[in-house]
Amino acid sequence: MTLSSDHPPRLASLTFHGPFSEARAERLVGRLAATAPRTVLDIGCGWGELLLRVLGAAPGATGVGVDLNGEDLARGRAAARERGLADRVLFAEESARDTGRGPADVVLCLGASQALSAAEPPRSAVEALHALRRLVLPGGRVVLGEGFWQRPPTANELAGMWPDARADEYLPLGDLVDAAIDAGFRPLWVETASEEEWEEFESGYRCDAEEWLAAHPDHPEAAGTRARVDAQRATWLRGYRRVLGITYLTLVPVG
Repeated sequence: MTLSSDHPPRLASLTFHGPFSEARAERLVGRLAATAPRTVLDIGCGWGELLLRVLGAAPGATGVGVDLNGEDLARGRAAARERGLADRVLFAEESARDTGRGPADVVLCLGASQALSAAEPPRSAVEALHALRRLVLPGGRVVLGEGFWQRPPTANELAGMWPDARADEYLPLGDLVDAAIDAGFRPLWVETASEEEWEEFESGYRCDAEEWLAAHPDHPEAAGTRARVDAQRATWLRGYRRVLGITYLTLVPVG
């Protein structure tokens, strides 16, 4: 990758916008494709990497990705063209709240439950599960990627996280799975991001900016970029590392 001197690059080294490995993607896409979906809906899709992989593995399917970030959606459209999927996928720049998209055979929502609810966490995750239940067709699949506390955070860890981080901001994993059942699902697969996946994601999230900073230390944008990435790294290393987990729940609707 050639680093532009104009602006620091944004997330160019990330394949997935989260702690999500190639091996996990392969397994999950295989399970979803085996259900022979005709329609796929991705809520908070970003650049839609998982959406495109499901479409690539399910030749009869069409997909819609919904997000508010135009830059990410443009990246998704470019990837769709490169893979010959442009005629089978729509990337829509719009809110997912009360969306009229769907219902679909497969609904993806990875790290984007807040796109489906205006409630404060963790209520937003609970409300998102009910919204996802309405968006999936009978016999379909929902994949929810959602944060959970691996253990209760200490006061010092909370202080090192994002502003106003709260000990009740996330549910424990067991409570989150119970919330999925209460929303009308059965949990087919419960899996969690590994420490290796977290490190790959956290390092990849900043590595392009770090390389740009090393090459352009006196650029007018360098001071602001340096402060931002240093703060992000500290939030992880001094705050939520080994405390915040991410689970990937594959859910099937009941009835």
